[in-house]
Amino acid sequence: MPTASTNPWTDISAPAMPFLTNGPKLVFALARLQANAAKSMLRYQIEAFGFLKHRCEENMKLVDALARSDEFGDALEVCGNFCSKAVADYSSEAGKVAEIGSRLATNTAASMRREAKTITDDPVPSTVG
Repeated sequence: MPTASTNPWTDISAPAMPFLTNGPKLVFALARLQANAAKSMLRYQIEAFGFLKHRCEENMKLVDALARSDEFGDALEVCGNFCSKAVADYSSEAGKVAEIGSRLATNTAASMRREAKTITDDPVPSTVG
């Protein structure tokens, strides 16, 4: 039982509030979690921009091929090839995004386990007084 001179809000070794001793660990763990989330978002953006660049280049090739074609049949063939390649590209990209998401989820789970262990390490000595 705390004495009258012990303030559990300012005395971080107070048995009534043992989580206060791990406060800095918690703050740093939350900061690392936010950094991991930002890195994940940037990885998705890098992948998306790379894919968009590739698709824009393919669109330019389509326009060039259509401008060069003299026959209606050639234009249909060019458009058909473009569409089939686009479908394949989008399918492939969906697989890449799913793979990135899976990898990030695995890494985040491992990171959270490490952070939880770090935060909860050594709780007994801080509560014994």
